[in-house]
Amino acid sequence: MKPIKTVWTFLRTWTNLSVWIVIAMVIGIIIGKSAPTFAVNIGPLGTVFIRMIQCIVGPLIFSTLVVGIAGHGDDLTRIGRLALKSIVYFEVVSTFALVLGLIAVNVARPGDGFSMAGLEPTDTNVTAITWVTELELIVPTSFFLALTDHTAVLAVVFCAIVFSVAITQVDEKSKRFMLDFNASLSGIMFKVVELVMLYAPIGIGCTIASTVGEYGLGSLAAAGKLVGTLYATLILFVVFVILPIVLLCRFPLKEYIWTVSQPFLMAFATSSSESALPKAMENMVQFGVPPEIAAFVIPTGYSFNLDGSTLYLALAAIFCAQVAGVEKSVGEQVAIVLTLMLTSKGVAAVPRASYIVLTSTLSNANIPLAGLALVMSVDAFMDMARSAINVMGNMTASAVIAKWEGEFRNEDWVARQSGQMPETLVMDDAEGDDDGGHGLPQHRGHLSPSVMHSMPLSMRDQKLQQRNMFSEKASVHSVESIHSSYSAYDPHPGSSSQHPYSNYGGPY
Repeated sequence: MKPIKTVWTFLRTWTNLSVWIVIAMVIGIIIGKSAPTFAVNIGPLGTVFIRMIQCIVGPLIFSTLVVGIAGHGDDLTRIGRLALKSIVYFEVVSTFALVLGLIAVNVARPGDGFSMAGLEPTDTNVTAITWVTELELIVPTSFFLALTDHTAVLAVVFCAIVFSVAITQVDEKSKRFMLDFNASLSGIMFKVVELVMLYAPIGIGCTIASTVGEYGLGSLAAAGKLVGTLYATLILFVVFVILPIVLLCRFPLKEYIWTVSQPFLMAFATSSSESALPKAMENMVQFGVPPEIAAFVIPTGYSFNLDGSTLYLALAAIFCAQVAGVEKSVGEQVAIVLTLMLTSKGVAAVPRASYIVLTSTLSNANIPLAGLALVMSVDAFMDMARSAINVMGNMTASAVIAKWEGEFRNEDWVARQSGQMPETLVMDDAEGDDDGGHGLPQHRGHLSPSVMHSMPLSMRDQKLQQRNMFSEKASVHSVESIHSSYSAYDPHPGSSSQHPYSNYGGPY
């Protein structure tokens, strides 16, 4: 047993989730290549991991947003300010992604040399995306339906904002109850995320094994230049767009890389941005982003800030034109980019959204759809990269907005880092002249049960000890002050009159 214990101690000390995810990905590729049938059969084990993530997305986003927005009092202008700054940032960065994709596909020209003979689009019967469908995605038919539908991320954000605004309009008792409830729910859901992450290496390994087993690495040969162009362009996007943003905002680079790495790998291995959403929110809060900003910007970015997907759309659209032998002028390509800039927003909840956007864009630009067959043949491998970049872009956006708001690594974060609980967290109502009906001033840092239960055990024990010490001091101080005030009471100095409270059988 001692060797096993030694190995276990070594692994716990020198490895972490990121290391195990990388190991699982390597093992998954090996299994998918050497035993494709078996790899496809274990695919459901990866699907289970994604389903576990999907079931906690709604409650996590809702509870965190409600506490973050309603917990800041009646400052509703802050919501509008966050939304405006987020949209501005999303549009600027998405434009860079589109332009970079356009430049890369014109320089590399991955579509040259293909023949359209025998190429047919996999499906031409698609539903167009209009402003009506976008509006219906934002406003759900049922509050509980939005929570249970893992694709309705934007609808959950909408419900949370409306609910938070309503909380600020009710009486203090109702407001306090709902804040405590959502604070408890948020803390519990983050604990659920930690439990689900224990299964992440197994789920991710099975997912990537199933992908390689089903499609095979040989499928990359047919359109390998397209895949290579996309991966190289995404790397350039990180180096020339994301990295300068991180440096300009003066984020600690090593900590940023460490914070982004786990959600990035999860999204890459599962080809799903959604699978990394809870971990992305948790890591950015630890990095220094206030919970309410992370809970607002990241889910909203999943619909409006898909940097990897927008770059992919620009590249794939011109690739299809190159395959068909259709040359587009600079003006026509700019028109395509402007179309993609509009149609790529808010489509995260639409099944096969990228394919639908590509189909409509190619049709509007009079580009034959046959080239889509080549794109879809390697879409599984390209989806891995663009999903990972989507997650990185949204995590970066939350940190930028927090910095823009002047709340990155604020006093609350510093207090948590030093082992203290910030006063701005959910607390009891008693502050200042609120004596709780006992005539004693209560401690300003007196935390509510919901927050106490969400704290680590060591910190919780420390706070409970401080609370008990304060209570004892307060009790002694109150008795001594009452005793001294009663003892000093003498309406007629020098007289031998009894103390006015002596008739009540007290100690006086």
